[in-house]
Amino acid sequence: MKPRCPKPPLLLSPEQRAELEAAVRAGTSSQRLVTRAKLVLLLATGRSEAEVARRSGTCRATVARWRERYLAEGLPVLDRDEPRAGRKRSTLTEAKVREIVDATRLTKPPAATHWSLRNMAAHVGVAPSQVHEVWKAHRLQPHRVETWKLSLDPDFADKLADVVGLYLHPPERAVVVSVDEKSQIQALERTRPVEPVREGRAECQPHDYRRHGTTTLFSALNVVEGVVQGKCLPHHTHVEFLSFLKEVVATVPEGLQLHVILDNYATHKHAVVREPSADHPHVHFHFTPTSCSWANLVERFFSELTTRRIRRDSFRSVAELEQAITEYLAYHNEQRRPYIWTKSFAQIVASINRCYRN
Repeated sequence: MKPRCPKPPLLLSPEQRAELEAAVRAGTSSQRLVTRAKLVLLLATGRSEAEVARRSGTCRATVARWRERYLAEGLPVLDRDEPRAGRKRSTLTEAKVREIVDATRLTKPPAATHWSLRNMAAHVGVAPSQVHEVWKAHRLQPHRVETWKLSLDPDFADKLADVVGLYLHPPERAVVVSVDEKSQIQALERTRPVEPVREGRAECQPHDYRRHGTTTLFSALNVVEGVVQGKCLPHHTHVEFLSFLKEVVATVPEGLQLHVILDNYATHKHAVVREPSADHPHVHFHFTPTSCSWANLVERFFSELTTRRIRRDSFRSVAELEQAITEYLAYHNEQRRPYIWTKSFAQIVASINRCYRN
């Protein structure tokens, strides 16, 4: 076998060397430019292509290719890739695109609720990648589903305007509280210890758990101050609710009116609860529209309680769960951060009208 003749060493002018070194040091240089410039600089030290390939973790053919391209075109070529051969992207006719769009929007596949890339491709006779391009261009996502619900309350507008008005413009010499209960909070104990978060891995907890009972949290959120008054009870009938409501009324300073915002749960509308009392003429009930739990501001507190304290913890008893809730209530009240309602009645109605139009 005829021995390979070694190539002459790569000679760089001082200007070329300075240009290459500047490209390596520059923070704005692309990774490919830095890598290729280092190959050229190593060749300029007199090392062979095989040695440069070994030191840089690449092959000899790659080193030889960039040596020749640099000698032919200079530094700019190191930041460019040559055009690569590949399968040409096939184009779809407008009729075929419309067929895919109409089938996606107006039909369903056999024995399924929605189209996938592959069954749509088989249905219209194109490649799955072409279906993906059409779906992406027309913003179609048949694999996703969203839910919505609109209130059918005949007094929707009046109730919503009343509640939103209390949030945005609380009356003077009055206390406004948002009241509700979070029922069936489960004391779940994980069957194995939770593994803490570490580098490259999220916190890991076992899938299964043991049930140790439930509790119900009654809460009253002071809309202006952000303070939450809460109490855990084993049941959530009108008896427990009325008992908690009396505790809330007892905290209101003398001479102030109390406005209580409630949802339409049957417990809140029980005759015993709504019965006028000569002892508390300063208490006024305001009910949100039906199917509008989002209009009750205390739900925001319940959401934070669940995500920050309950969902990822392990509780060996109901007492342990209630202790955790009590501690979170104390922590929340120390922060004294009210939830700010920002949408006016007109803005909410405009959003609902857009939903109807769509």
